[in-house]
Amino acid sequence: MKKLIGPIFLSLLLSACTFVSLEEENGSSERIDVKVISVIDGDTIKIDFEGKNQTVRYLLVDTPETNHPTIGKQPLGAEATAENKRIIESGEVSIEFDEGGRYDDYDRLLAYIYVNGESVQEQLLASGLARVAYIYPPNTRYVEEFKEVEKQAREKEIGIWESPNYATDRGFNAAAYGSSAPSAGQSYDKRCNIKGNISRSGSKIYHMPGQSSYDQTNPEEWFCTEQEAQDAGFRSTGS
Repeated sequence: MKKLIGPIFLSLLLSACTFVSLEEENGSSERIDVKVISVIDGDTIKIDFEGKNQTVRYLLVDTPETNHPTIGKQPLGAEATAENKRIIESGEVSIEFDEGGRYDDYDRLLAYIYVNGESVQEQLLASGLARVAYIYPPNTRYVEEFKEVEKQAREKEIGIWESPNYATDRGFNAAAYGSSAPSAGQSYDKRCNIKGNISRSGSKIYHMPGQSSYDQTNPEEWFCTEQEAQDAGFRSTGS
């Protein structure tokens, strides 16, 4: 029996080492110091990582666009970029990976960002310049904390939460920005529910409620009238 103790202990030790190795490979709460090369927009930066210039997309948050190839510039996009830049330039930057893949479909690193140990994502959410979004397990380590910070900004009605229905669960509705709260008995969705979709080829098409493709369409923009959609360069699915 005593002769078995040595091999058993060695086996357990090797298993523990393997577990730690896998944890480090798949993602841990370790923070890695990095050098920031540039701030691209409100939720994206470029860093020097492992000897290469790499773009980093912030995990679990989304800010209005400033230079999207199809959407263009959205309200408060410049403000979100400026705030991100201010935070990033205020101290030492580090990144943290989650349990899922490190890269997205656009070959961007996915990470949590910290400056002087403070979460940049949480600061953007607290200022009302970001929403919680792109929740894809297992990269969900801080989603509940982020939702709580977002809730506080929403209750204060600051930033993206100032205009009813500007920040939606599918993105930002530029047509709603600057609008006042709907009157009693009238919801904003019933007045501005025309979906503007931009294809990969750049074609702009708007979809009306009741059309066969309406429900599955993920809009880049929302419009209140067909004329408004047409003025923005969108065409009807029937034209």
